[in-house]
Amino acid sequence: MKRLSFVLIVLLAGCATPPPVSCPPPAACPACPTVEAAKPPENPLQPATWADLPGWREDHVQEAFAAFRASCAVLDSKPLWQSVCVDAETLPATDDDGVRAWFEDHFQPWALVNPDGSRDGLITGYYEPVIHASRTRKPPYVYPLFGPPADLVDVDLADVYPELKHMRLRGRLDGRKLVPYYTRGEWAGEEAKRADKALLWGDDALDVFFMEIQGSGQVVLDDGSRIRVGYADQNGQPYHSIGRWLIDQGELQPGQASMQGIRAWAKAHPERVQEMLDANPSLVFFRELPLEGSGPPGALGVPLTPERSIAVDPRYVTLGAPVYLDTTRPEDNAPLDRLMQAQDTGGAIRGVVRADFYWGSGIEAGNQAGRMYQQGRMWVLMPKGYSPN
Repeated sequence: MKRLSFVLIVLLAGCATPPPVSCPPPAACPACPTVEAAKPPENPLQPATWADLPGWREDHVQEAFAAFRASCAVLDSKPLWQSVCVDAETLPATDDDGVRAWFEDHFQPWALVNPDGSRDGLITGYYEPVIHASRTRKPPYVYPLFGPPADLVDVDLADVYPELKHMRLRGRLDGRKLVPYYTRGEWAGEEAKRADKALLWGDDALDVFFMEIQGSGQVVLDDGSRIRVGYADQNGQPYHSIGRWLIDQGELQPGQASMQGIRAWAKAHPERVQEMLDANPSLVFFRELPLEGSGPPGALGVPLTPERSIAVDPRYVTLGAPVYLDTTRPEDNAPLDRLMQAQDTGGAIRGVVRADFYWGSGIEAGNQAGRMYQQGRMWVLMPKGYSPN
């Protein structure tokens, strides 16, 4: 290319009789090195060693051991887990070193690997909000929480197609045809007709919405008593982030789309709050639960443990399994390396290296969860003898 440019410059310079240019024969191009594209792993679980787990020797694993024992209430019915769950019941968990040795004796770590071969993924946070509500509609309690409606059809596809495990189809009947269930925006028109079916009435639309996103919450009733509500079902519509909607609308910058940033925007634009909420067509329905245990029950059916439970994608991580997490804290990016328990799932938790970190209940937990958008790595601990194939 350089040689051609030089000849063109000479010809365009206005020389009447340009000197003949003798070009040497072009040299052969050097052979291009062959670069093989990285092959995606055949299985999202790849063998690892305990030395691969950052901070494993320093973690206070006694806290995680208590959460694992809670998981055994479900796992001990599965042959792979029976032996370790029986042994867990007899272990005197008196110190971290003894518990750590127990895990090393009973488990093998497996690194989670994305389809493209990468090992990093997104770690977000969630919490149990506390809202104020009433069992009857009266100002300021005018924002309803519903249980699963009678016309919601919920089909477990694995009952018909076993290969579609963990997949469900939700809709409603229109004559003999199953059609998509109402979106959030469409449901607003149904609320007046179904008001007598509402479980509770909240005093803040955004509080009710965020409780849907978290999947559960505590409720302080107007008589001073407290209850808990948990996820019961969903309308089958896809989850869309209202933070992303605000960014796409030019209302917030990417670094501002936290829970705190969204609340500030809603306070400044009350006339557009419903428009913002309707940008997420997904709608969650609740059930009333007793207020007991360390936290609300997750998808596994056992109470979540603050800062030791995570939500995962069950297509890649066995619910109930211990998972070692290597990420950073949202407030200062300090290392956050600890043994967690996969005890929950979530509509937005999709992918191999993907987790939602449960921070606990209340305002401070909500502040941490709202800021958490970190990169991280994950290892699943499976009983020795397990094979992913």
